[in-house]
Amino acid sequence: MSIMTDGYQTTISFSSSQLSSSSVLTLVMEEKEVTIPGIDGGEAIDVTTMRNSAWRSFAERQLKTLLAAPISVAWDPALYDEMAAMINDRQLITITLPDTATFAFWGHIKTFTPSAMVEGSQPMADVEIVPGNINASGTETAPVMTEA
Repeated sequence: MSIMTDGYQTTISFSSSQLSSSSVLTLVMEEKEVTIPGIDGGEAIDVTTMRNSAWRSFAERQLKTLLAAPISVAWDPALYDEMAAMINDRQLITITLPDTATFAFWGHIKTFTPSAMVEGSQPMADVEIVPGNINASGTETAPVMTEA
């Protein structure tokens, strides 16, 4: 395994049932910056007791949290309604890395925030994706990283 040297051509795809076809996604938005969700182990549990002699004691939590994934996109304002339909739609989200490895997880688009429309600038928007880790059947589903 080698260290990736360039993030160019990291893409994201959605399985949204709200899209009339998978090709509509590229008409709605195209990636400028994609962030893979981080992982948070949660706050440590204070297990200090009166029997500690010099230090507080802490234990790790059992569950992990897959963090929100922000992306920055170019988008076509004419397709605002398509984007609105994807908000809160639970779906499989797949991030494809430049080496063709994939990171797939279940989640939803929480926010779609268009930037100011400026003459001479491409229309941009920020999108926040929230991993839910629950598939379409309601079953807890862990994220999956598949190597190239």
